[in-house]
Amino acid sequence: MRAMNTHRTEQHIVVLGAGYTGMIAAIRSARRTRRHGGRVTLVNPSSRFTERLRMHQVATGQALADLQIPDLLAGTGVAFVAGFAEAIDLDGRSITVATENGERRLDYDQLVYAIGSATDMTGVPGADAHAHSLNSPRTAARFAARLDELAPGGVVLVGGNGLTGIEAATEVAESHPHLRVVLVGLGEPGSMMGPKARAYLDRALERLGVAVRSGVRIVKVLPDGVELDDGEVVTSDATLWTTGFWASPLAGEAGLATDARGRIVVDATLRSVSHPAVFAIGDAAAIRLAWGEIHGTCQSGIPSGAHAADNLGRLLRGRAPKPFRFGYWHQPVSLGRHDAVIQFTKRDDAPRRFHLTGGRAVRYKELVTSSPPATYRISRRLNVPRAFLSPVKGGRATRRAPGESIPAVYRLG
Repeated sequence: MRAMNTHRTEQHIVVLGAGYTGMIAAIRSARRTRRHGGRVTLVNPSSRFTERLRMHQVATGQALADLQIPDLLAGTGVAFVAGFAEAIDLDGRSITVATENGERRLDYDQLVYAIGSATDMTGVPGADAHAHSLNSPRTAARFAARLDELAPGGVVLVGGNGLTGIEAATEVAESHPHLRVVLVGLGEPGSMMGPKARAYLDRALERLGVAVRSGVRIVKVLPDGVELDDGEVVTSDATLWTTGFWASPLAGEAGLATDARGRIVVDATLRSVSHPAVFAIGDAAAIRLAWGEIHGTCQSGIPSGAHAADNLGRLLRGRAPKPFRFGYWHQPVSLGRHDAVIQFTKRDDAPRRFHLTGGRAVRYKELVTSSPPATYRISRRLNVPRAFLSPVKGGRATRRAPGESIPAVYRLG
């Protein structure tokens, strides 16, 4: 394996994936390393930035802003390659990228792996053939088209009653009141929330007419419904699958150490335990802290991307990388366009007593959803302090004085 040569005048950093985490990693890496020979290339299949926090809006036919990755990168010095990473040669430190002009090889000195996760469409028989997903704008738009085809009284079934399923079900119910929406899952909706926030969520689901089937497991997806573990068949005219996730097999196929879900196993500094020249961030990484394992969200992904960039800067300056520290702050959940609930949490994601509902929660949620592009634009000009991007300092949750406004970091979803 080629060792990192600190005497070289240039160090090529390649970031795979331009989602929420990859974007901040690329922009921040460029700022942190440019004075020390850093050159950054960002690789992503599409030139359009995907706002995954808004996929439930796309799924109901709402048009989003056309955010182009080259525009978000303007002035950063980051080179953009539109293409699909097909293979990683860890020994030769190169990546094979399929572009519209054919295969292209990118050599790297340091790799940031930010290829996130997607809903698992193969874990339950029939899901890949008969269910829709929010895995991409294309699949979400296909579901929106299907909704427009349904006659009044048609049944829309949402498989999985986690936060993604809740947002999708309420969005459909609000925007298509002539349809019947059924939310099906193993747990209770909002089970991770405190009792007051959960009660508000339950009332919102009832108000929107969403029928909830909890405590059941879907064992098969059918062309016209789903089969439950007790043999019951729940019929539907359109099924949306939001439960379970998988990481891209690219890392495991390359020979990186991965966990059972395909995520790269990293050390405390976010470097691969098997190949230290590879950083893994966001959903692509199995990140474990003292209080437990991080679950993939924009809220944790952006700070992990910023931290990887900071560690790359340290490496190029001949310094040791620092361990990643993070704590959760909130669980923001939209309930259609006109309602929401925000559960504030402890750093291990356990609920605190404080929560927001109604109009204040709607405004808060919109700030959460809209803040990443603004953060990227600020990061093009400024080395944003990492405290701005993470609700913990030195491993402890940041405390605020009474009446102090919530920093922009807490708007990152």
